[in-house]
Amino acid sequence: MEALVSLALGLLTACGVYLILRPTTSSVILGLSLLSYAVNVLIFFGARLKSTAPPLTIPGLSDQTDPLPQALVLTAIVIGFGMTAYLVALALMSKAESGSDHVDAGGER
Repeated sequence: MEALVSLALGLLTACGVYLILRPTTSSVILGLSLLSYAVNVLIFFGARLKSTAPPLTIPGLSDQTDPLPQALVLTAIVIGFGMTAYLVALALMSKAESGSDHVDAGGER
């Protein structure tokens, strides 16, 4: 199971970095989204979640799930969605002004 999660994280990270290095803004936005998904999965699986542990706190029980990583991932998802919406709006405005989808389109006309 650990090898499968590690492989998925590596694939998500590699695809995200590859897309960030592309010259178009849509690829950069997609790459940032994939990279944020990889970080979210890393935080989520780094908490060592147990399938037998209850998700809620029960008094007197010693084997419980830590809710902090789940809260961090949920917060990161919301922030990532806001960042993606802002970057899409910025990319659309840049494409409308420059007429190109390239990252460095400001210098070439």
